[in-house]
Amino acid sequence: MLKFLITLQVTALAVIASMDDRIVKHRRGERGSVTIEQVIWAGAVILIFGIVVAAITAYVTSEAGKIQ
Repeated sequence: MLKFLITLQVTALAVIASMDDRIVKHRRGERGSVTIEQVIWAGAVILIFGIVVAAITAYVTSEAGKIQ
């Protein structure tokens, strides 16, 4: 389970870095760039939070099933 979470985190960080690099390379004007960057970071945080919540929920559900 821990390996899975670490893999998800590394993948998410790689995607964020790739998106950030693309935005920086293709920026023609600086107008609105801060807003776009903030939206991307907010989306990434929400995605990571959702993954963590789903992983914790799955773990708790599987452990609760073991209770007799």
